[in-house]
Amino acid sequence: MKRYLDWQLLLGLALLALSVAVYVIHYVIFRDLHHIFIYLIGDIAFVFIEVLLVTLIFHQVLTLREKRAILEKLNMVIGAFFSEVGSELLRTFSSLDPQANQIRDGLIVTTETSDQDFSVLSERLAGYDYQVTADRAALKELRDFLVGKRSFLLRLLENPNLLEHESFTNLLWAVFHLTDELAHRVDVTRVPQTDHEHLLGDVRRVYGLLASQWLSYMKHLQENYPYLFSLAMRTNPFDPYASPEVV
Repeated sequence: MKRYLDWQLLLGLALLALSVAVYVIHYVIFRDLHHIFIYLIGDIAFVFIEVLLVTLIFHQVLTLREKRAILEKLNMVIGAFFSEVGSELLRTFSSLDPQANQIRDGLIVTTETSDQDFSVLSERLAGYDYQVTADRAALKELRDFLVGKRSFLLRLLENPNLLEHESFTNLLWAVFHLTDELAHRVDVTRVPQTDHEHLLGDVRRVYGLLASQWLSYMKHLQENYPYLFSLAMRTNPFDPYASPEVV
């Protein structure tokens, strides 16, 4: 690090010396100090405008473009997550939710669903009391499913760009935590009632985060990928009558 700074310092001094040398040559040839100072002061004044353009405007534009590119790649990761794990989890949780009818109809979105509709749905999901009445047999099925997907979830967590998408990162951690909790039980069908309630609390946490992330992803598909949105709606995990076949 020190050698790198020394190299930068030497380069700066060398460039400064070259600049002084050129000004000296200019003075020796033309003997016009007034002309030199006019252009010198003008150039120095423009430096501040150049800093403004480069560091504040161009840099911000490039940063925004880079962030959009990263988020686009992350949306591909989110799509893979729902295809492999998320949709099946939502289908399971909504079937075990005794109050799912309160939100089910609103979550059957279409191409006509507006941005305002999505905002209203997002607020409804944020205020919804997620409940899951899963018996021990259902928890065992959930355990087997998630343990089978553990390597896939680990690969998603290795993505260095996840920090750019906080809500999805929180969801992944919640799913992985639930997987870990279930995997550590030797026999989840024989856990005491207190532990059963603890596991249901982890399930409810995943359910809430998952539903909100799913709605956000559906909005993204509707706006950018109509053909993917069409399939997503035909396999909507909240719609008990959903069918992938086009009728």
